[in-house]
Amino acid sequence: MGDLDTMNLWDLSPVPTLVLTPSRIVSRVSDGLLEAWKCRREDFVGRDVFTILYAGSALERFDRIPLTRAIEVAVATRKVQLCYTNYSTPGASWSARVIPFFKDETLLALVLEWMLVENPLGDAASAEHEPTTPKNMLAVDETFRLLVQAVKDYAIFLLDTRGYVATWNAGAKLLKGYSRSAIVGQHFSTFYGNEDLAAGKPVRELEICLREGSVQDEGWRYRQDGSRFWANVVITAIYNRNGVHVGFGKVTRDLTERRNAELSLLRACEESAKLKNEFLANMSHEIRTPMHGMLSACALLLDGEEEEEKRLTPKQKEMADLIADSGQVLLQVINSILDYSKIASDSVSLKSEPVDVAEVMACVVRNVQVRLRPEVELKLDVSPALPKAVSGDPLRFRQIVQNIVDNAAKFTEEGCIAVQAAVVAEDATTCTVQTTVVDTGIGVLQKGDAESETLPNLYKPFTQLDTSTNKRFQGTGLGLSIAKSLVELMGGQLEYRPNPMRQGSIFSFTAKFGKVPPPPTSNGVDDPHQQLHLQMRASGDDVDALVQRLREVAPQKRILAAEDNFINQKVLVRILDQFRFAKIDVVGNGAEAVALLTNTSTSTSISTSDPAAQHEDYDLVLMDVSMPIMDGLEATAKLRQSGVRLPIVAMTAYALAGDMERVLEKGMDDYLRKPMSRNALVRTLLKWLDTGS
Repeated sequence: MGDLDTMNLWDLSPVPTLVLTPSRIVSRVSDGLLEAWKCRREDFVGRDVFTILYAGSALERFDRIPLTRAIEVAVATRKVQLCYTNYSTPGASWSARVIPFFKDETLLALVLEWMLVENPLGDAASAEHEPTTPKNMLAVDETFRLLVQAVKDYAIFLLDTRGYVATWNAGAKLLKGYSRSAIVGQHFSTFYGNEDLAAGKPVRELEICLREGSVQDEGWRYRQDGSRFWANVVITAIYNRNGVHVGFGKVTRDLTERRNAELSLLRACEESAKLKNEFLANMSHEIRTPMHGMLSACALLLDGEEEEEKRLTPKQKEMADLIADSGQVLLQVINSILDYSKIASDSVSLKSEPVDVAEVMACVVRNVQVRLRPEVELKLDVSPALPKAVSGDPLRFRQIVQNIVDNAAKFTEEGCIAVQAAVVAEDATTCTVQTTVVDTGIGVLQKGDAESETLPNLYKPFTQLDTSTNKRFQGTGLGLSIAKSLVELMGGQLEYRPNPMRQGSIFSFTAKFGKVPPPPTSNGVDDPHQQLHLQMRASGDDVDALVQRLREVAPQKRILAAEDNFINQKVLVRILDQFRFAKIDVVGNGAEAVALLTNTSTSTSISTSDPAAQHEDYDLVLMDVSMPIMDGLEATAKLRQSGVRLPIVAMTAYALAGDMERVLEKGMDDYLRKPMSRNALVRTLLKWLDTGS
């Protein structure tokens, strides 16, 4: 018998049969199927089987799922698959046996043999359906039915293979509001909102369920009256004892109260975080403001040694040095707490500026050198291959190096501290610099300490390895924690290992920087590398020269200071007087500054010059941010609106993330943080007043 005769046998078969090509196109239709489904052969041959069976159905996407899955499994396993109740004709439902035909590795054809399925729900169940509603073909075990019906806290019901509701328990009625007669035979997508329907969520859940066995979801579901509730839904694929997929089990719980409680907790956490940030900002301001007055007054006492009549006695100088040192320690503690707060709230952002790594290391070493014990030697070893300039955040890089070197200096009483830097990796646009600090201090692991117990606490915030009441080394326990977090922000890692040569520690970290284009051949100041070098010099060795230059410029310049704290007013005037400024006006709030500069009214000022000066006579405004009546931000905004273009430098005791950006956005030109560093004040004043430099 030839191939053509063999194919004709399918046409003559009394069994309802469809023969498909590998691309799911119908090639043969049996006489048995034409008779059972009351259709013509030309309605099938040459058409896509899914289009024939399901086109025109409002739920076509769901109707296709069972047969699609059965064909996929049959082809993958090369075994016959039974697809239960996957097609309905008027008054009947049909299951399909999917039979794959292979020759070697090639799929030749798919044969679908259809079997009529009797309605196992009985006449009572059938009477509840409308004539056009697909009938449910799931067998319901009486024991299971009684068990499920007794549950009222959960909606538990069955879906057929295409997602039509087949059973309904008392819990489902209480939760969703539908009676059994109203919902059985309807599609389960009825319970979803328009947004989920548009996203294809119900279809996707059934597909995942068939593929993985079950699916769980939380989201809004809708009752019959249109109200919604937050539901936890579990859908499980159900198979009979022969492994044939016969439908889905669906369990739904109302979690609206739990969701509302979670949202309330989330709002409370957000409010708590907001209150914490406000508290830290206020704490920063309230502590820094008096510290600014104390440290600045102390600096004035010590600087008075230049004049014979103001020189302190040895005992007075010793006391003043103690005040200054203790103030700096307290300031470092405050800064560490604020830095940790910024890191913990993910509010630290890195800048991209030119960085001279070698110069940063040198500055840190110079800073630490003056505080070392005489028995400790400090060495700096910078690789010659280190780029002169890279792109990164110089402030944060220095903070990391400073914290680690400070830590080494604190715990090293004799011996040596070595600071090393070298490039360990690079590509076309970036280079990775490794910094290593080796010390001969007390070390991290003491005698009897277990490494597994000690090292996990090394970077833990507010934790010190020595917790005894008679510990020799004080601190907040934040230095290494902050350093580690900043290193990770810079794309690197901070590591510790014991010093193998002798007692002590080795801390090394990597930081990734961007490469800076090589400088032009010209020797002008437009060279960014030269600008960076000049900037670094200005921050280090040339401070005395800058002070001398400021004293030359100051007598011709006029400054207006807006500061509400009386002590800080007096200290600021004395500092400026020491720099030989002769024309200084002081007002107590932003409103007075605006009135004076816009000539809208008279203002009360503490002044060393003519208080009736016009705003054109001023060269610079030093503006405190937090003041009564009108703060510095509002005052600056009003001045800019009035056309006043004088340089305005913010003086603020706030030091949280975003404070600097906020003052610049309001129209201020620069930013000084209290307590003000004398060097920072000198550089800022020269930046805006020395127009001839």
